[in-house]
Amino acid sequence: MKKTGPIPHVLTLLVLAILFALPAGILVLVGLAPGWRFPDLWPKRFSFTGIEFLITHRDQILTALASSFFYSLATVFVTLVMCLTPAAAFARQRFAGKRLLEALLLTPALVPPMTFAMGLHVVFIRLSLADTVAGVILILALFTYPYMFRALVAGFQTLGEQYRTCAKNLGAGPVAIFWQVELPLLVPAMIAGGSVVFLVAFSEYFLVFLMGGGTVPSFTGFLMPLLASSNRSLAAILTLIFLLLPILLFFVIDGSLMRTYRKKGMA
Repeated sequence: MKKTGPIPHVLTLLVLAILFALPAGILVLVGLAPGWRFPDLWPKRFSFTGIEFLITHRDQILTALASSFFYSLATVFVTLVMCLTPAAAFARQRFAGKRLLEALLLTPALVPPMTFAMGLHVVFIRLSLADTVAGVILILALFTYPYMFRALVAGFQTLGEQYRTCAKNLGAGPVAIFWQVELPLLVPAMIAGGSVVFLVAFSEYFLVFLMGGGTVPSFTGFLMPLLASSNRSLAAILTLIFLLLPILLFFVIDGSLMRTYRKKGMA
């Protein structure tokens, strides 16, 4: 097979870096220059009114940010609990109607959130889950579990049966096999699925607004009205904050995972 040189990889990384950095750089300029309009190539005047608004309303913004962060993490945990057993069954067992059932389980990821949520909203009202944090977490978990489910199915399939068989031959019980053997090896799959679930839950606006009824604060609920307003400077600054938090979380998880693997001699 013909080997690919380093230049195509460098060019690909360079293009990706430009595609990522260019919008972020424009947001920084818009955040500092609210009067920047087409056809000006460069802002004529800079202003710190957006940052001043950010400092003045920091308590409200931090509350919305913390609430979004909390219910997104809780959604990741709930989807993980929901998907572990079904994913193991789908990865290891063959049964009639498996493909049809798997397609039905992936339906929430294939339909628009509005279609998915309107029917469930009535059920949540009757269960007294509407306008509560628990209701928001549950509807986000029901909407995002296909992402965790697919990641865990792939993780169980990659894991295979050899570790399970070996532990069983050494006398380990089902709980010990799952807790001490399989669960640590599934960490990369859980992080992959959890990252997607967190990003979808953190950036979701309609489901949180519908099930939260405006009583559950969210960063998207704070950001959306500003995106439609004439205050482009503040909207750009809040969008940068919206972008930075998932990136920061990614580096924290990646660093923690690499340190854990190095301690165990796996990296």
